[in-house]
Amino acid sequence: MPSRFSLYLDLIRWNRPAGWLLLLWPSLSALWLAAGGFPGWHLLVVFVAGTILMRSAGCCVNDVADREFDKHVKRTAQRPVTSGRLGAREALGVGAALAVAAFALTLTTNVATVVWSGLGLVLALLYPYAKRVVSMPQAVLGVAFSFGIPMAFAAVRGGPALELFSGAAPWSAPGFWAGVWHSVPPLAWLLMVGNLFWVLAYDTEYAMVDRDDDLKIGMKTSAITLGDRDVPLVMAFYLVFLAIWTAALWPSVDPWVWSATLVVAFAQVVAHHRLIKDRTREGCFKAFRLNHWLGFTVFVGVVLGV
Repeated sequence: MPSRFSLYLDLIRWNRPAGWLLLLWPSLSALWLAAGGFPGWHLLVVFVAGTILMRSAGCCVNDVADREFDKHVKRTAQRPVTSGRLGAREALGVGAALAVAAFALTLTTNVATVVWSGLGLVLALLYPYAKRVVSMPQAVLGVAFSFGIPMAFAAVRGGPALELFSGAAPWSAPGFWAGVWHSVPPLAWLLMVGNLFWVLAYDTEYAMVDRDDDLKIGMKTSAITLGDRDVPLVMAFYLVFLAIWTAALWPSVDPWVWSATLVVAFAQVVAHHRLIKDRTREGCFKAFRLNHWLGFTVFVGVVLGV
């Protein structure tokens, strides 16, 4: 029998870092853009560690929420909670501890970031249950997985909300909520919308792996909703993501650097089409796992271009 610690590592997918890398690269890109370059070691550590912790906490909640469904899916049947090796209460306890640790990191930034992180947490908790009622739950995941972008801008810029944290009840101070809102510029929301399409692309690939099992158990996913249009629409999602980020960043990045970034990114999109066009489990899962390289490519383009 595996040790308790090894079960916890399995619970948070420690040996599968692709999940937190998919969260990390857009957040770090936003951090570099907000700071106009290197954001400093403090914020870098906060966002890297916070991303890993929150993704791990999300895995705990997701596995508890889906434990009855996962028994009927080949890929997930042996997860610790699903297989009964960990209890639901224990898994939620691990998730809560990780979420508290992530929240503690945000407390070292500013009150605007703390407020936005609270909304991001709510969205992360809603996603596992969205699969029961929303025909495109990947869109809910897209918003949750993109929330590091406004948080990054808030962490760098802070806005007037920074001055209100010293009060006993800062949320009741005049202008508090306006300060929190203005800590995130329109650019951040545009980048978030673009990132949503990237999440739709890679999580639809992920859903294509389990489509047959999900149909049997009545789970709602984008792969089922899109039907035969899944492959062309996944390609369209990739292109919309790159188009929105290009439109948003073009005035502020080196055009030669960003053009080179797009060439590398488009080459990866073509490779993804080759992997998913036949809709095999292996091809779709490989495409999903390779997505963090696309995120890394965009991040490198931002770092070198700003």
